[in-house]
Amino acid sequence: MIKMVIATGEMVVVFDEQGEQIPGYQGPYEVVKEKILREASKDTVFAHGVDCSGELIKVPRENW
Repeated sequence: MIKMVIATGEMVVVFDEQGEQIPGYQGPYEVVKEKILREASKDTVFAHGVDCSGELIKVPRENW
């Protein structure tokens, strides 16, 4: 299950509940975006990277 999705520039990194990366959902944003939005649960955390203090820059699903 997709727990967290982080878009950093043009690339996307996806993690499960154990913090493991899920390679099948990772890649260029435009390539994986629709698949992720279709298959992510309502509890999935969406982010646009991290700030200078290392905190996730969380965004609403619809703005990701």
